[in-house]
Amino acid sequence: MQTILDFARQNDCSDVHISAQYKVILRYNGDIIDYAPNPSILDSQQIYNMLLPLMTKQQQEIYINNKEYDFSYIDINKNRYRINAYHTICGPAASIRIIPNSIRTLFNIGIPYAVQNLLNYKRGLILIVGPTGSGKSTTLAAMIDSINNNQCKHIITIEDPIEYVFSNKKSLINQRELGSDTNSFNQALRSALRQDPDIIMIGEMRDIETIKLALTAAETGHLVLATLHTNSASETIDRIIDSFPADQRSTVRSVLANSLRAVISQRLVKKTDGKNRCAAFEILIANPSIRNMIREDKVPQINSIIELNKRNGMCLLKDYLRSLADNGTITSKIAEQEILLQENQ
Repeated sequence: MQTILDFARQNDCSDVHISAQYKVILRYNGDIIDYAPNPSILDSQQIYNMLLPLMTKQQQEIYINNKEYDFSYIDINKNRYRINAYHTICGPAASIRIIPNSIRTLFNIGIPYAVQNLLNYKRGLILIVGPTGSGKSTTLAAMIDSINNNQCKHIITIEDPIEYVFSNKKSLINQRELGSDTNSFNQALRSALRQDPDIIMIGEMRDIETIKLALTAAETGHLVLATLHTNSASETIDRIIDSFPADQRSTVRSVLANSLRAVISQRLVKKTDGKNRCAAFEILIANPSIRNMIREDKVPQINSIIELNKRNGMCLLKDYLRSLADNGTITSKIAEQEILLQENQ
């Protein structure tokens, strides 16, 4: 297994997929490709032999009993991987995300300067959203690293599993992993409110209880950074509100309007050279007009507010994509394909 992981890392692949009754597959530059050194079909025992040594005995038991398990793995060279092991009708399988050895800076990612200024706030909710594989974890890590380099804060992270490991610089960062350091996101979030944090990072807002606690933390004087699997800023607001029962939504709209700082929606698109990808962003920054739209349940009008506030750092994804095409970073064809994709989601 280590040979495959080394090959994938050396060749700038983002993921490795292993499945019984199929060959090893890699994801490179967003595309699925074969693991060329060994295209042979693997059976269930071979998959178990590759996968189980990466786990502790306790993790092995959980995986065998539950048929699926998320965990992190660190190899002998201190390289980190995020692994989701599961079962299919053909047998065991796993998706392995390769975590880069260094944390990218906000400048390297290309995040607009207006977003960087949001990290100076002392309270509120900042959401990084996008589909799977859109670079949300990378952006979130870059934000925490920027704070760590420039501010004296107490930061608590709640992750499943931990991907990037931070070294304390100006800030004190306490990282907690689901399963090994806490039994649930909700329990860890409740505890975090009593641990004197300035900033709370939530790896993913998965359910109504986590969303509720995140809103409470943001409302009661903490800066909360979190991710969510949505495709646009307006969809993110709808998703949060619709997570709650109908009789609670009016209150949730009010709380969200008061606590939201920004929604950064992103996806990765192929650059003109076809060999690399860059991030394309949609930026919503909560101003009085946005807050009123949320309170008054007029979320469909939010895109108009974003378009009217381009000078204040906001932008729609379609405009960002077209600007990337205009400066030659991506092709016009790719830009229009991504715009069409978003419109049809």
